[in-house]
Order: sequence, then structure tokens, then C-alpha cells
Amino acid sequence: MFDHLSLQCDDLAASRRFYELVLGPLGVGVTMDFGDVLGWSGADGVPKFWLGAQTTGGAQREIHLAFGAPDRATVDAVHLAALERGAEVLHAPREWPEYHPGYYAVFLRDPDSNNVEVVTHA
Repeated sequence: MFDHLSLQCDDLAASRRFYELVLGPLGVGVTMDFGDVLGWSGADGVPKFWLGAQTTGGAQREIHLAFGAPDRATVDAVHLAALERGAEVLHAPREWPEYHPGYYAVFLRDPDSNNVEVVTHA
């Protein structure tokens, strides 16, 4: 459904560090760096997630992002990396049967107060 997604952030360096720890276990990393804008790609090398410095006025509102993981071990690895680096964990990994059986996810808070989820449906 989506071709790509772009977020503005207050502190690009802090956001980069956060997303490196969250997306690293998923095989996603920065493949384009324009200084004030970063493009993140998976195995195909096509940037589909972008972070940029805040350029438009007003306070940001919370955004919910969910990144897909191949299995529960990867969700757990993201959680462990977040704990080791002091990231805020909103919900530790667990199954969420109210969504559907097998929905296993961790929820984290990024430096701009966004709700970031890593989920597997396996």
C-alpha cells in the first residue's frame, strides 16, 4: 500500500541512533545520507523509510509506526537492544490475541515520542 514513509524529528542524530538499534535486527539500515535527511533500506536497497530534521512549525503529534519482523526471535532481539541502550519500552514483547492469534510485538518510544512497534504475525 505504501511506497515510502517520511518522518520529521527534533534531533536527527538521536533518532538515527534509536532507529539503528530498532531496525538493525530487521536488516534495515541507512543507505542514503543527505546530512539532514536519511533514507533507510532493507535487502532490496530501496529507501522506504526516511527521517529528516524538523522543518515545519508546530508541535509534533504522536505517530504509530509498525515494522515487520520475520519471527519472534527478531522481535525479542529488538527488545533486548532497546533495553541495553536505555530506550523507553512501552510494552515488552508478548502475543496480542485481541488483534489475532500469533500477533507478537514490542512497542517502544522513539526520541520524538512516537510509538514504534516491531511485530511478527508468525
